[in-house]
Amino acid sequence: MNGQELPAAGAVGLVWQKSRRSDPTGDCVELAELPDGDIAVRNSRYPDGPYLVYTRAEVEAFVGGAKDGDFDHMLVGSAG
Repeated sequence: MNGQELPAAGAVGLVWQKSRRSDPTGDCVELAELPDGDIAVRNSRYPDGPYLVYTRAEVEAFVGGAKDGDFDHMLVGSAG
């Protein structure tokens, strides 16, 4: 299911979580663990919209890269 887009109707019963660092208006991505261990990702501004599904390993690689600063150059106001 790597990165497969699924309709919101399939998200019934999922428990969504977003970062405590989400901006003051609450705009952020949200994640939910699926019964098979994969991770669903959606845009919190569109909770009734589709979501993407990634394996746990894919999400671990992304989070690790974010912690390492791999994406810092894409942020507004970042140096470098």
